[in-house]
Amino acid sequence: MKNVIQFGENVEGYNIPVLNEREIRASAGILFLGLIISLMEILYRSDFLPVKYFITIFLTDFAIRVFINPKFSPTLIIGRLAVRNQVPEYVGAAQKKVAWIIGLGLSATMFIFMVIVNSYSPITGIICLICLIFTFFESVFGICLGCKFYKMIYQDKAQYCPGEICDVKSKQDIQKISGSQLLIVLGFIVFISVTAFFFNDFYSKSPRDLFGINSPAKSK
Repeated sequence: MKNVIQFGENVEGYNIPVLNEREIRASAGILFLGLIISLMEILYRSDFLPVKYFITIFLTDFAIRVFINPKFSPTLIIGRLAVRNQVPEYVGAAQKKVAWIIGLGLSATMFIFMVIVNSYSPITGIICLICLIFTFFESVFGICLGCKFYKMIYQDKAQYCPGEICDVKSKQDIQKISGSQLLIVLGFIVFISVTAFFFNDFYSKSPRDLFGINSPAKSK
């Protein structure tokens, strides 16, 4: 039972329980995809059924992570399968637990409002947006926003953060951003804005079927 209910793995060379950041990012990507598809169903078809199932999955998955063991989380298992050929990147389990407790609280609130009470409101909309942002940052940038609360709660520096961001160090040359690069980004934003202003009507035209595959058959 001790090996079943635990949080994090004991890995040689690490003095605290750790988790594999690569499978965590993969899991976050899975959750982000499920959430964005569910929200698209609401926005374009007014169908709340997918999001109710997704919330149930989200809540169950995070409850397993927090109360039983992350290695039994279905999405983390799928994430492990997806990145099984990649070298593990170990991160401290303690800060991830704080982040996942937050996720558990958010999903539980959503479950109460949308599944049990069967209602939606600005509260559910804001929570969905927060979950989208959290999973997006984790999966795309490898930034655990929920982990930021660890230091606020425990007044202690987290150990083994992804990319060693917990350790203050000087940036390498390949990480530095020059003024000219910032100007390129600014110029790109201006270019897109100008293009949208002058060519919006042109871009708004519906595309024609080039080969006429979906065109209605001509009447004889």
